[in-house]
Order: sequence, then C-alpha cells, then structure tokens
Amino acid sequence: MFAVIKSVASLMLGAYLMLVGHSLLGIVVPLRLEEAASSTLVTGVVMSAYFGGLLVGAILGQKVIIAVGHIRAFAGLAAIMTASVLALPLFFHPVTWFLLRFLAGVCIAGLFSTMESWLNERADNRTRGQVLAFYVMVSYIAMICGQFLINFWDINGLEVFLVGGILMAVCLVPTALSKVSPPSLEAIHPMSPLELYRASPLSVIASATSGVMQGAYWGMGAVFAKRIGFDTFEVSLFMGSMLIGGLVLQYPIGRFSDRYDRRSILLVILLITAAACALGMPISLHSATLPQFSLFIVAGIMGGAVAAVYPTAMAQAFDYLPKEKFVAASSGLLLAYSVGATGGPLMAALLMDSLGVAAFFGFVAAVALLLAAFVMYRIKVREAKPVAEQGSMVAMPLRLSPVVSELVPMPSDRSGSGAKERDVTP
Repeated sequence: MFAVIKSVASLMLGAYLMLVGHSLLGIVVPLRLEEAASSTLVTGVVMSAYFGGLLVGAILGQKVIIAVGHIRAFAGLAAIMTASVLALPLFFHPVTWFLLRFLAGVCIAGLFSTMESWLNERADNRTRGQVLAFYVMVSYIAMICGQFLINFWDINGLEVFLVGGILMAVCLVPTALSKVSPPSLEAIHPMSPLELYRASPLSVIASATSGVMQGAYWGMGAVFAKRIGFDTFEVSLFMGSMLIGGLVLQYPIGRFSDRYDRRSILLVILLITAAACALGMPISLHSATLPQFSLFIVAGIMGGAVAAVYPTAMAQAFDYLPKEKFVAASSGLLLAYSVGATGGPLMAALLMDSLGVAAFFGFVAAVALLLAAFVMYRIKVREAKPVAEQGSMVAMPLRLSPVVSELVPMPSDRSGSGAKERDVTP
C-alpha cells in the first residue's frame, strides 16, 4: 500500500490542492451573495451555473484531452480556472458571476477527467482499488479543509478569492512535474443514453435525482445556514458535517450494497435521507432555542446518505453491463447527474423563496421520497440480480469525471456479456 501511495503522491497532492481551493470557492460564492443581500432566486441561478458548466465539461472534456494531450489540457484548464476565480471580486455582479461559475464548472470537469486518467494509468488490476480508496479519502479531506478554510479571512475581502486562486494555480506544480507518464488514449466502446437507460433505468434516474439533491445542498446549504442565523464558522460546520457524513457512511453502505439487493439498500438510503430532512425542518424553525449540534448531526446523516446514492446507482448499472461499456456508462451517468445538479439549486431556491427557509430540507426530502417510489416500482417489475453475480460497490470521490470508472476494480469472474435483468412485466 505504501508503494502504491508513493507512486501517485504528486498526483494526489495536486488533486488535494485543487479540491481545497474548489471547496473554498463553493462556500464563499453563496455567502458573498448572501452578504450582498441577493435574492434567493439569484443565488440559486448563480449556483446552478457551476453544475451547468460541469455538464458541458463532461461532454467536451475528453475532446479537449484528445486534441491537445493530458499535460496541455490540465495546464490550460487550471490556468483558466485560476483566472475565473481571481475575476470574481473584480466583477461582482450576478450576470458575470453566473458566467464565471459556469466557466469554472467546465474547467473542473476537464481537470478531474485529466487527473483521473493519470491515476488510472498508474494503477493496475491489483492496485486499482487501493488507488481509488486513497483518492476518495484525499478528496473528502480536501473538501472538508476547504469548507473550514473560510474562517481565516473575511468573506467580504479579497483574501478568500486570492487564496482560492493561489491553490488552483499551485495544483499545477506537483501534477506537471509528476514522473507518471501521460495516459494513452485508448478507444472506448460507445454507449447511447437510450442503451444505458434500457440496461438499467433505475441507475439513470437515481443518478439524475442524486444530482438534484446534491446540487440543492451544495448550492443552497450555506444560504440556508446563514438565513437561520449561523455565523461563518457555524456555516462551515454545517457544510462540513455533510462531507464528514459522506466520508463515514459510504463504506458501510457499500458493504451492505454488496451483500444484498442494491435496490433495497438504495430504498433504505432514501428513507433515511427523508427522515433526516423531516427532523431538520422543525429544528431549523427553532434553531435559536435548540442545540446547534442537533442540526449538524442531521446534516451529517443527510449528506452521508445522499452521497451514497450515486455510487450505488453506478454499481447497479455495472452489474448489467460488459466491462468494455463501463467508461461510456460512467459518462452517461455523470451527464444524468449533472443535468439534475443544474436544476437542484434553482428549484431549492424557488421553494425557499416561496415557502420559507425550512423548505431547504423539505425539498430534499420530497425528491428522496419520489425516487424511493420509483425504486419500489422497479423492484416490482424486475427481478433482483443474484448477489453472487454482483460486482463490488466502491466509494466514489466527489465531483466525478467520466474516467473514474476505469479505477473501479471488478471481479475477474464477471461475465462480459452484460447479463440483463429480466422484466416481470412487459
């Protein structure tokens, strides 16, 4: 394990610096808009722009890499990302911030794709699981650090933007100087969205719904916490709690998912999400009289459960596909996730504007219950895959790229035929 970590240390350091800066900006932008008395709808639109960029970047990222190569692609995208960060305080207007956050989403998608391609090149079938596990751990720790980094500077000053820009620029150094050879661009078996949906309708719908929920709480979570009276430190604790929940809960949920019908586990995850949100609504309405840690616990449970929806959906899809389709399927699921995440902040903002701040939890609960209903429908119309034939669910890093599926270790006895679930009804 030590040898594997040492071989990818420079790439992991670059990923860590990039994610710390990225996470810092993710909490600074909504809080800065809130300090400027922007409407909930305006904040929701600006936060949706990032996920819209992520969607476009997921489509264009591979094309850029193929056109110019991994090293040039990473350097160019990191430079543009740095410029977009430093331009935020220079052009403080919702329209310019919408465009800059959209650009940031495009760049981040390409940066992840490039970084994970490098990691995949270094890993082999024996070490791929270890590499991915370490990458997941680094991703979560970096995102948690980025959330708490906001407490060192005034969010109304320039420092937070300068630090974010510096981190995005410095992430170039360990990555560009890495001795790991750039990956070869191998052919990937294509897969249309319709083919992916036919193979596993639940995986596509669950990925999109996961995007809606994660987009809502990453886009509007800081605004919610600020509106109920939290100061900057308490906002970072609230947002950090969701990340810590994701870090802690993904592994045990993954273990259960490998031992039982994934759809049943997904149903339990969604019910836990809805229950946590149901507790969060009255707590948020009485936040002045109830202990603050109770809301942090709720946020941790909700964040951890929601974070497990996407990897469960991906594992469900992989159970019914041949291995040569994994990368294409991962791309399709990421696109579904990005579409959902683009609408998540906007829909949550509209409800918070019309129904009050507690609608933040209500929206996530409603989306979770709708998906739970669809899961129950799929359980009725399709037989479960035998547990012995399932692959292993692996915890996934945040802000996935299409390439990360190549890092997922699959059992060697998996059939390449991509056995299909049998429909009980026509």
